[in-house]
Amino acid sequence: MDIGILVIGDELTSGMTLDTNSSFIARESQMQGWHVSSVMTVGDDGDAIKGGLDYLLGISDALVVTGGLGPTADDITTAAVAGAFGLDSYIDEAVLKQLKERFGRFGLPWTKNNVKQAMFPEGADIIANPVGTACGFLIERNGRPVIVIPGVPVEARRMFTGGVIPLFRERFTCREHVAKRTIKTFGRTESQIDQILSHEDLEIPGITIGFYPRFPEIRLVVTSRDEDSERAEENLRVVCERIEGRLHGHIFGYDDDTMEGVTASFLTDRKLTLSVAESCTGGLITDRLTDVPGSSVFLERGVVTYSNTSKVELLGVPASVIEKRGAVSEEVAILMAEGVKKLAGTDIGLSTTGIAGPTGGTEEKPVGTVFIALATEEGTTCRRFLFRWDRRRIKEISSQIALNMLRRFLVKEMD
Repeated sequence: MDIGILVIGDELTSGMTLDTNSSFIARESQMQGWHVSSVMTVGDDGDAIKGGLDYLLGISDALVVTGGLGPTADDITTAAVAGAFGLDSYIDEAVLKQLKERFGRFGLPWTKNNVKQAMFPEGADIIANPVGTACGFLIERNGRPVIVIPGVPVEARRMFTGGVIPLFRERFTCREHVAKRTIKTFGRTESQIDQILSHEDLEIPGITIGFYPRFPEIRLVVTSRDEDSERAEENLRVVCERIEGRLHGHIFGYDDDTMEGVTASFLTDRKLTLSVAESCTGGLITDRLTDVPGSSVFLERGVVTYSNTSKVELLGVPASVIEKRGAVSEEVAILMAEGVKKLAGTDIGLSTTGIAGPTGGTEEKPVGTVFIALATEEGTTCRRFLFRWDRRRIKEISSQIALNMLRRFLVKEMD
């Protein structure tokens, strides 16, 4: 099956918003053994939408449309699709009732323009939205399904996997079995990983390996295709084992794993407690760890000691050390990690201090200088880094390295 993807929205064509829906839909479609023939983005314009529909239906067996199903004046997708296919629109009373009940349940004010979210082209099959207010719909055009879903990414993803894929499966079969695994790495560049893997035999029929940098990680997506499902799975296993053998130490997780989630799991399994003192990362490490359900089991506290005074008053860092060595120094990073560990009474203390820029650097300590320290019962280690990115990326890479230092310590502890 060839699938066309039409993404609608002025915010996309103006560059104000990044389109992530088409890449997700294309990726999930490939996993089903379906081919994406084309992706098109158009603004909130009736003629542009009609032109996109006509073109994509001319080269595709099915079409997925996202965006423009909200209540505001620029949300014209339903009317534009109906008009393009010569259909009238109607208000679905059951959907309208559900909408009003949902607004009431959450204490949201009801306005007349929300009625638009209960409007559909005549003859459309409604697709439920489990995480939002705008339902999607399916209509047939010359025997080809056209499915329209909202553009809000969290809604589009849930509806595509839970609603669209089952509908397409009913209509299209694929003899090819597809198996996939995402290998998540950190600590090596894309070119370094490619060079490392060039010495390994990964040439197996039906296997493809894609490199997907997503700062600060490099992700390898291994896909195996074969008409025999067992052979597809076995080929995937063999290739992943060979990759793991070459990249051992730089792989921190697979598929939906996150650095913070993996680290949290190790802390929980080891029954170890953690406290964090952050300066240049501004609470980002603690924020990431508290995104993990159950983090209260291991995370005792996180403090943002941004000023010199806070380092002295909260962590017990001597003012004389800061004056002599500077707040951004190995000595201060170590004292911060040890100070928060002692203050909280935890097994481990983790700290960051640095110059995220764009100002504040010196010849001795340029912008991008960061010290990260890890205090454990075995002692305290500290590493110095010099990063070349902007302020936000320096914070992100610092938090990633800090968590990875902790993860590697825990992995060693678990060996």
